[in-house]
Amino acid sequence: MLEKEFLHIIQKNQGIIHKVCNIYCDTEDDRNDLFQEIVVQLWKSFPNFRKESKVSTWMYRVALNTAITTFKKSKRRPDQNNLTYENFQIEDEKYDTETEENIKVLHKAIQQLTGIEKSIVLLYLENKKYEEIAEITGITQNYVRVKMNRIKKKLKKLMVTEE
Repeated sequence: MLEKEFLHIIQKNQGIIHKVCNIYCDTEDDRNDLFQEIVVQLWKSFPNFRKESKVSTWMYRVALNTAITTFKKSKRRPDQNNLTYENFQIEDEKYDTETEENIKVLHKAIQQLTGIEKSIVLLYLENKKYEEIAEITGITQNYVRVKMNRIKKKLKKLMVTEE
């Protein structure tokens, strides 16, 4: 019964996990690894989920904490390969629009943010209210507002240097 309920929740809300993986990982293999790790952590915490908050809030919280932890661990590894997604990207003319380019620049700028900054931006881009972002990230709503203003300024600077 518990397994069926868990699988139903994951299938219904797997987009949350994919979004987190896309923000924190550059390669398909890394995204798949992180996806699996997030599902494992969700399964471990599922028996303790008391449904006092939304399922999406619980999933974002576990997914972001897992991603941040994984992100920190990967930064400590000195033997990491320096090849990035851009090294192997093949341009396709039909997707070469101005909007696509702006998204690429934004994504590249987001990749340069810290773990918590990425979390806040992801949730902000998902149209989450500051109150829900605070609940998911475990920081105060006021600090989320302050942090978001700083992140916006930082992203503007990063995007200008990328263009």
